Amino acid sequence: MPKLIKLYIQQVLIGFALSAVFTAILVYYDIGNLKRLVFGSNDGLLGLFLIFFFNGLVFAGVQFAIRIMRMGYEDDDDDDDDRGMPIHDRNLVPVRLDARGGEGRQARSNRGGVNFPRA
Repeated sequence: MPKLIKLYIQQVLIGFALSAVFTAILVYYDIGNLKRLVFGSNDGLLGLFLIFFFNGLVFAGVQFAIRIMRMGYEDDDDDDDDRGMPIHDRNLVPVRLDARGGEGRQARSNRGGVNFPRA
């Protein structure tokens, strides 16, 4: 069996196990009178199964997505140093900008032959 299929089945089982725990917690703590609704109705067990199943689908999908996205962090593509920090070019020089409002607008409006809309 391919590795990706094994990974998918593993994550689905983890997702449904999390759903079982989540559903048990909902029933145990009687969230929204769920215990009374489940055990006091003829169709309560069907409702409990549907809560488990649909939460299992969501948890399995999220579990698989997280696992797939984390796989990208395992590869080192040499764009950072050993500490995980991006490599910066040491030859860059900071540029000082003058932020006076009036001169900047005047300089922008005197561009000959350039048709920029005015703000």
